[in-house]
Amino acid sequence: MTDLTEAPAAGPDDLWPLLRRHTQARIGLGRSGSALPTRHRLGLQAAHAAARDAVHSPFDPDAVAAGLAGLATVRVRSAAGDRATYLQRPDLGRRLHPVDRAHLPAGDWDVVFVVADGLSSRAVHEHAAAMVRATAARLPDRRIAPVVLAEQARVALGDDIAHAMGAALVVVLIGERPGMSAADSLGAYLTYRPVPGVTTDADRNCLSNIRPPLGLTYEVAAGKLAALLTRARELGVTGVALKDESASTSVSTSDHGNAPERRH
Repeated sequence: MTDLTEAPAAGPDDLWPLLRRHTQARIGLGRSGSALPTRHRLGLQAAHAAARDAVHSPFDPDAVAAGLAGLATVRVRSAAGDRATYLQRPDLGRRLHPVDRAHLPAGDWDVVFVVADGLSSRAVHEHAAAMVRATAARLPDRRIAPVVLAEQARVALGDDIAHAMGAALVVVLIGERPGMSAADSLGAYLTYRPVPGVTTDADRNCLSNIRPPLGLTYEVAAGKLAALLTRARELGVTGVALKDESASTSVSTSDHGNAPERRH
């Protein structure tokens, strides 16, 4: 990162282009009279429209399944019957549809990957299949369950799924809440031996902002996730009791600031 103390003396306006190279935040937009310049106002409106589209665009499990060709998949729904219900009743998005529970294959699985639409189906369509493949390739000795494609799903739906399948660990790959700088961010939530209704946000680990090239790349995210899966298996814990020991600090535990059930 550029050391601003070594930059030549310049006025405040001259520093904005330099600062913008290090953030996606909208800074130093200037003004036109008492309002934003037209180009920036239009940019904000476009970003807001992209965020709304990400939330309301329908999940396409066929597209995700195509990206996972060669891997077994199973499809489920939450208890939220439609998108409006999903958005208004987060609790229903955390529970399996009773009919779909019977479709889940029980077994002695080490890990199950759940691909969930969450609040950005766009993020899931663009990144989830690549993340499953990249992570699974780093777990050659693990018993990996069929990938579960979950519609109208919140993070905690993974607890219900893992419990029904008998999986020791669950990884929920879910579309994160879109913002004004990113509508395509994928999150990965790892939980050990979840119990529906009992497991809390503090029991999960989170990898956020998976969206190359502007966020975490698949290679980096999959490496971190595989390392966390290995340590979780060794220690028998996830969440605040499991710390990232890699050089990067991009991994966080799900606590007060980014708790998955508040975001998804």
